[in-house]
Amino acid sequence: MRDRLRTNNRIRAREVRLIDEDGTQIGVVPLRDALTMAEERGLDLVEVAPNAIPPVCRIMDYGKFRYEQTKKEREARKNQKQVELKEVRLKPKTDDHDLEVKAKQARRFLLDGDKVKFTVRFRGREIFHPDIGVQMLEQMAEDLRDIAVIEQRPLMEGRALSLLLAPNPKAKAQAQRERPQAQGRPQEAQNAPRAQNVPAAASGDSAAEEDEE
Repeated sequence: MRDRLRTNNRIRAREVRLIDEDGTQIGVVPLRDALTMAEERGLDLVEVAPNAIPPVCRIMDYGKFRYEQTKKEREARKNQKQVELKEVRLKPKTDDHDLEVKAKQARRFLLDGDKVKFTVRFRGREIFHPDIGVQMLEQMAEDLRDIAVIEQRPLMEGRALSLLLAPNPKAKAQAQRERPQAQGRPQEAQNAPRAQNVPAAASGDSAAEEDEE
């Protein structure tokens, strides 16, 4: 949480712009009068905008205010996703079908907000043809450019060639907006009224009873 605000007798200004506990603008008053008002109501005087001229102070329950702020920040940290680095491994002989599967896997990672490191590992004499790996990684970057940006271009590390992609912030935000809508559709389908099937035999029996009458 941010640094503690000055409260009550720690406020140094001679006069303050006062807001009461209901949010009503009281106006500019001497600090002494503002402290008296807060004390009479069993609350605190809190300097919420110290850089204003004069400083803005508000009458509030400071202990409750700090508790709520701490709770909000704790919830925000809990909901904040930690960015992970996912690795997708390839081989120089990986065929087109497997490349499509790997690209779809990487797309899921990127839309979840994670970074993706593609690694092409060379064995034996494959190391003499790094251009195959470069072409493969460039194709991956091209296939995913609508949702990703290149953070590190193909780089040789020992017997491995790697490419690092990071989520495109705009694409990530769009995916987060669309996800709640997609999750709500199955529930809407379940809540939709279902047509009742009337057996044909039952309809025929009713017609027969009417004829007999």
